[in-house]
Amino acid sequence: VLSVDARRAEGTPSGFEVTTHGGRRGTGIDAVEWAARGEELGVGEILLNSMDADGTKAGFDLELIRKVRAAVRVPVIASGGAGELEHFPPAVHAGADAVLAASVFHFGHLSIPDVKKTLRVAGIEVR
Repeated sequence: VLSVDARRAEGTPSGFEVTTHGGRRGTGIDAVEWAARGEELGVGEILLNSMDADGTKAGFDLELIRKVRAAVRVPVIASGGAGELEHFPPAVHAGADAVLAASVFHFGHLSIPDVKKTLRVAGIEVR
């Protein structure tokens, strides 16, 4: 698994760069190119965390998901930004094979069964 903490950054080909230290330090490495390089090196899936969306509860970064999905064939797990039930289907429609959320479950704002139901109603297969 390649975990990529990405944020928007001018000056990179895709407009997103890989970060470290919880998104506080940019690396200058293009996030989409890094995901593609990870696939070339044999990663089995990519955990894609939008540092811009993380903790906002304003929805997943659909542009970032679309760009990484277009660059790789391995599964992409989208993380960062989930806040409401309606945030999950667009992330899958943008190209995520799976979606990740944490605080909305930890603090009881959403339930896993409700998220699964929302995805099923949107025509998305759920395990």
